[in-house]
Amino acid sequence: MTRHFTDADRLADAVIAAVGTRIVLALPLGLGKANHLANALYRRALRDPSIDLTIQTALSLDPPSGGEGLEGRFAGPLAERLYDGVTRLDYVADRKRGALPANVRVVEFFLQAGSLLGNRHAQQNYVSANYTHAAGYILASGVNVIGQMVAPSADRDRWSLSSNTDMTLDLLPALDAARAAGKPVLFVGEANASLPFMEGSATLATERFDCLLEGEAVEGARLFSVPRQPIGAVEYAIGLYSAALVKDGGTIQIGTGGLGDALAHALMLRHRAPATFRACLAALGNWPASLEPQTGPFEEGLYGLSEMFVDGLLELFEAGILKRPAGDGKVLHSGFFVGPQSFCERLRDMAPERRALLSMREISFVNALPAEDHARHLADRRDARFFNAAMLATALGDICSDQLDDGRVVSGVGGQYNFVAQAFALPGARSVIGLPSTRGAGGPSNIRWAYGHTTIPRHLKDIVITEYGVADLRGRTDRDTVVAMIGLADGSFQDDLAREAVAAGKLEDGFEPARKNTAAALADALRPFAAALPACPFGTELTSEEQRLVPALKHLKTVRTDRMALAHLAYAGWRTTPDGRERAALSRMGLESPSGWRERGLAAVLAGALRVTREDPLGRPWA
Repeated sequence: MTRHFTDADRLADAVIAAVGTRIVLALPLGLGKANHLANALYRRALRDPSIDLTIQTALSLDPPSGGEGLEGRFAGPLAERLYDGVTRLDYVADRKRGALPANVRVVEFFLQAGSLLGNRHAQQNYVSANYTHAAGYILASGVNVIGQMVAPSADRDRWSLSSNTDMTLDLLPALDAARAAGKPVLFVGEANASLPFMEGSATLATERFDCLLEGEAVEGARLFSVPRQPIGAVEYAIGLYSAALVKDGGTIQIGTGGLGDALAHALMLRHRAPATFRACLAALGNWPASLEPQTGPFEEGLYGLSEMFVDGLLELFEAGILKRPAGDGKVLHSGFFVGPQSFCERLRDMAPERRALLSMREISFVNALPAEDHARHLADRRDARFFNAAMLATALGDICSDQLDDGRVVSGVGGQYNFVAQAFALPGARSVIGLPSTRGAGGPSNIRWAYGHTTIPRHLKDIVITEYGVADLRGRTDRDTVVAMIGLADGSFQDDLAREAVAAGKLEDGFEPARKNTAAALADALRPFAAALPACPFGTELTSEEQRLVPALKHLKTVRTDRMALAHLAYAGWRTTPDGRERAALSRMGLESPSGWRERGLAAVLAGALRVTREDPLGRPWA
């Protein structure tokens, strides 16, 4: 019989009474965690050292907080506006400041990108895993409690796993088997009225849960959201190239962030204005002869198979592009979602029969080719294009997406390898890796001769895209691979890459790159199409001042270790008078009238960065 609770602490008492003081709590990746339950169990562990609490999870979301530096000044008002009312995870805050007690361990197979590079607990308790293997590893850890945020039906007799079917649907059969064997295990649902009610596989009856945490204090909690960021020329070039790889009637996965948004908008541009799309592609150039560019509108439409249901896929669905049904009538199968504030609102407000076309499934179904009904799945997943992002690539085709070469983990492998493997298993499928050629404007190259860590090895190389072109690498010789990858690098680094390739015997003496790639040439190529490539094609939660600040802060992040560059920015900030938009941006940061040397220094550096980024690469004023 399901037990109902309105108090998280009483629920925690019941959990401990049922499973004992050794608790292995499994929480879904990202949004769908039972935060109130997790916090209540963590509080008990803080008070009682005899409780041994292990939290098995991934992507523990950490809403931004304010502070005195530039990052904190930007995040503070944003946090107040977007994250006030979000239930923060107490273990995340304590882990961040190195204050987790000895009887608590947090084990994750995916980290919030770049946020835990210097955190010993997170680095030591990271598990490198393919997404499809993670549930098995969690089961092997002895999990005895699953805590999941769920959406209630109107009559409250059904509950949707909503944002996170990913691992929960894979874990539940094993949990049932453990219960049948007499082991103490619990499946706990935590209601949230803001979650959209996703039907089908995501929906469970009340009796499926051992405990449910309900009540206004829990159900009214605000959901974590990810604000959309402005898109620049680099992202748009990668998005345009990527969109020309997608076949009408095919299958698509899209990743999160600027590259995913740029791809979604490029697909919509191709569908609605194919002549403009073709002109953009022609202006960019550097398209390989081995691939036929796809430039027409989508008559049959696309089927979505994506571990993450991103905002861009919802845009494609509403634009009538994501419309090709799989054998079960669904146009999308996905494992989890988290997105901008409007994402869940749009899903909640959607007509039920439309929302039912978007199916949330277990990650073993989405990220791998199911063994049963093999022929149907091959037909469903035809002409697949699986798009993922990377941090670095080597000239020989290795991909690095999750870790630095000193061993520190940036994020995680997630499902990237899974979709590369599917691309090689499915007829007509391709894996496509996108990355900017440099780390920020004028930054170091993201195309290296070699790197000390690999996520996807070069024997699985396929298609790689930067803002400078497309490299078709599958089955290519080392020489052809190196030539293609040098063609994707920024011109500042092409000659060095060629010299290293010659020294390694992979290129002949005297090799010259076919063209020198420059940011200026890229901007010139896309500038005539600026009206078709808006900075925020799907809107944004950022104010005009925040949109203006984003490129300036990104520029400062790129040069933060270059003292000479920072000095030049500070000098430029001191000697110039801010214009109206720059003053508004400085005011948003509390630096319009700085006091003391520290504030004056921050204001000067920021004013300099605002001045050098006053226009986007396509010549438009930001915001």
